Amino acid sequence: MYDPAELADFISNANSQYQKLIEQLMSRQGMSDPSLSILFDVSESFQKMSEQLAINPMVIYEEQMNLWKSQIQLWQNTARQMMGEAVDPIVEPAKDDRRFNDSEWAENALFDFIKQSYLLFARSIFNTVHNIEGLSPHASQTIDFHTRQFVNAMSPSNFVATNPEVIRRTFETKGRNLIQGMEQLIEDLKSSRDGLNVAMTDRSAFKPGENVASTPGEVVYQNDLMQLIQYKPSTEKVFKTPLLIVPPWINKYYILDLRSSNSLVKWLVDQGHTVFIISWVNPGPSLRDKSFENYMLEGPLEAIDAIEQATGEKEVNVISYCIGGTLTASTLAYMAAKNDKRVKSATYMATLQDFTDPGEIGVFINEATLAGIERQLDRDGYLDGRAMAFSFNLLRENDLFWSFFINNYLKGERPAAFDLLYWNTDSTNMPAAMHKFYLRNMYLENNLVKPGGITLNETPIDLSKIKTPVYFVSTIQDHIAKWTSTYKGAQIHSGPVKFVLSGSGHIAGIVNPPTKEKYGYWTNDKLADTPDAWFAGAEKHPGSWWPNWQEWSTSNKYADPKTMVAAREPGAGKLNVIEAAPGSYATMRIVDVLKADAATNAD
Repeated sequence: MYDPAELADFISNANSQYQKLIEQLMSRQGMSDPSLSILFDVSESFQKMSEQLAINPMVIYEEQMNLWKSQIQLWQNTARQMMGEAVDPIVEPAKDDRRFNDSEWAENALFDFIKQSYLLFARSIFNTVHNIEGLSPHASQTIDFHTRQFVNAMSPSNFVATNPEVIRRTFETKGRNLIQGMEQLIEDLKSSRDGLNVAMTDRSAFKPGENVASTPGEVVYQNDLMQLIQYKPSTEKVFKTPLLIVPPWINKYYILDLRSSNSLVKWLVDQGHTVFIISWVNPGPSLRDKSFENYMLEGPLEAIDAIEQATGEKEVNVISYCIGGTLTASTLAYMAAKNDKRVKSATYMATLQDFTDPGEIGVFINEATLAGIERQLDRDGYLDGRAMAFSFNLLRENDLFWSFFINNYLKGERPAAFDLLYWNTDSTNMPAAMHKFYLRNMYLENNLVKPGGITLNETPIDLSKIKTPVYFVSTIQDHIAKWTSTYKGAQIHSGPVKFVLSGSGHIAGIVNPPTKEKYGYWTNDKLADTPDAWFAGAEKHPGSWWPNWQEWSTSNKYADPKTMVAAREPGAGKLNVIEAAPGSYATMRIVDVLKADAATNAD
């Protein structure tokens, strides 16, 4: 119980925080045109759904009857349960649904009733949506996505009065958890853009160069778009052919160099490779005109030139990841057109080249939403990485949004320190010209797989002309680059191709060090006509795919396994050391970028 003075103090504090929250929300009104949001225009798909339901109203009628019967049964079961009788639940959460893990959801008759009522409601809505016929695949995907967002937002776990954990916490803290939650919400709104970027981790616990991105190295080259890091060797001898890593420019490169225990960069260095990695700039409005072509010319191609200066070697092996792999494939096709054979082998990690089925991201890509994105890009000169992060988190909304919403704002707890989530919140912007080209030519029109469908530096490119030996590794649970879609890219290349499928998802399946012995991977030396046929003939192996890649890269002489040279120190060649890794590009946050651009414009 509160004493009167404590209650008055609590009410005053709560009112103060509430006023701050309202002011923060009001200040955001009008900051963005709603038509510029990638979530804006879904009306057409839902209009088509309404038309189909009007044609076949029995879909709704039958589902409503099923829901009514289930609700009657639930009322009866709850009455029996309150009388002390043990009853089996009518509906249960999915095994991977962690929203109802607290014991009171099952042991307390009231909360059990609330939970099952919600699950019945959710099941009914999803059944109705999934049983509608006559919709295009994109319309079905759009409706399913937005329906899922609505249904999961309405979960009783997301509300103070219907979450037993939150209720207990509120009594224990005398409501201070809600005050602390509002304080955190106010702070998160300040650092958000076109959505709510819920804090996922304790950012103060990490510092790039110390406990993340900590593999020793030096920046040896830079231009407007990237810094090139050369890592210090850890072996006396190294492979003759250097290794260049082309990471995505969505977030920072150090997803491949988090901690020493799970760093792909460190592992590669320890295997005897001379490792270089591109650290992309975090662009602001001043780089609005940098195009996809610029990313190729000033990215991999300039990096290869710089590596020759640093090591004396004209040839390189390349590892690429996600959109960095899409760029690498485009670069190899460009080099093939120019008869440039400096890349001895290439590796694509979770990389789309054929965008026929891009997965759930496709829900954001249609002519209407793309027109809105293009208007925003034309207005701002860049796509704010925080807006993209919010959209990506909605692809796994319960795990990447609502769980943190409950923890931070309802329980009033601070998020734990987690390096992967620190990286996930360290977003990067996209230059307007590049992002417009990428979305339209890759996702919307799928021009990359069309011979001559894309022209870079006045050169039409054709992926089928790539004869470079390539290693594709994808992940079986990837929701960003579906492995069945990445497999189509492997079928386009005309040189030797090895396809490997890792367990887990887009990040965990790639960043999977051998010491963990987790997930496993599948191999099949035959590149079958379909991904299903490939998988049917594949053999599963325990542990990480990394050693398999090392065997491939050395046994096929792509890394010159019989030709070892003395270890190369950064700065020992023709390139001088600019600064220590991770470099200034990797440590520049979005707020810093925008401040720097504003200061430049003011001058």
